[in-house]
Amino acid sequence: MREKPVKPLSRRTLLRALGAGAGAVALAGCGVPAAYVEPADRAAADRSSSDKRLTFANWPLYIDVDEKDPQKRPTLDAFEKQSGISVKYTEEINDNDEFFGKVSPALMNHQETGRDLIVVSDWMASRYVRLGWVQAMDRSRQPNVDRHLDPLLRKPSFDPGRLHTVPWQSGITGIAYNRKKLGREIRHTSDLWKDDLRGRVTLLAGLDEAYSLLMQGNGADVTRWTADDFHTMTDQLRGLVRKRHIRRFTGNDYIKDLSSGDVLACQAYSGDIIQLQADNPDIEFVVPEEGAELWAESLMVPNLARHKHNAEALVDYYYRPEVAAQLAAAVNYVCPVPAARDVLASSSDKEQAELAENPLIFPSDDMRKRLATARDMTARERPGFTKEWNEIVGL
Repeated sequence: MREKPVKPLSRRTLLRALGAGAGAVALAGCGVPAAYVEPADRAAADRSSSDKRLTFANWPLYIDVDEKDPQKRPTLDAFEKQSGISVKYTEEINDNDEFFGKVSPALMNHQETGRDLIVVSDWMASRYVRLGWVQAMDRSRQPNVDRHLDPLLRKPSFDPGRLHTVPWQSGITGIAYNRKKLGREIRHTSDLWKDDLRGRVTLLAGLDEAYSLLMQGNGADVTRWTADDFHTMTDQLRGLVRKRHIRRFTGNDYIKDLSSGDVLACQAYSGDIIQLQADNPDIEFVVPEEGAELWAESLMVPNLARHKHNAEALVDYYYRPEVAAQLAAAVNYVCPVPAARDVLASSSDKEQAELAENPLIFPSDDMRKRLATARDMTARERPGFTKEWNEIVGL
């Protein structure tokens, strides 16, 4: 099972602070040509038919591996055997900003990155899409994506129809807590602010990871949130910080705090909590009544990729329900292919069959009604909102 990599909190690089559009403007102001690439200039001559290979860059521990030989990846090995396409698989993405910094010089200068397929979080994917740094996929080559992609994930504001981005895995940012030690139930985000949790609750430090749940807790419609919604949320946080109600703002190290009992409740990722629950059944994960954010980390084909058709074939392969089921069973995140649930449910393996009923992999109908994908922050909004957030969080 995948443990989500601990991502550094140094999210203050120039382009992150400015946002994609503002970053391009800043570069142009320094005498560097604007970074946006027109659609007609994004494709290179595709070698897929004659050169049966591709390079796939992903996060660590984010694919199924053979229990006896971690160097073997069963679903990927099966794709190579069935398609005749050789895949160079690299686990080089440890942080969205770091990887953006690695590939942006090539992309902004209209050069090849050496990668045919990459995976980044959707808030970062929106930057690539806005800059024109990734290619639209040919959905006629991807019947499984067209048929099986979860309807909740089909229409992000930055990429309607998901032509440039296809979810690799998905997840929920909600609330985790130790029911036994807290001694009560949490059903609302506001339950975190009750006196018995003073100094025993943590929130995520990353703005893009944190703001949606907190605004939803105040009743905001995060699919079209406003500046007023954002400032209402930050005003609330300032008060909580002043009262020392929030113990601290964290990266993925909230897992340790919750496990040790130093923290009784926290903002958390669904995939992490599945793993904690295996060791401690008193840990519960909640999608508050007001809602929580459904997010994705998505596959993209960078500009000038030399094996685009091969990459499109690999993406579509992972949308076969039987393949998606195998991947979901290994990584334990929300599966973007609902049809994989039936595959797992019919498994002769008891543990795999039980995963079909786990709402943190296949959210229940009731839970799905409370999930939403927040609109992404615009380039104009990001500088001021990031500054305000970082002053509260202490970054």
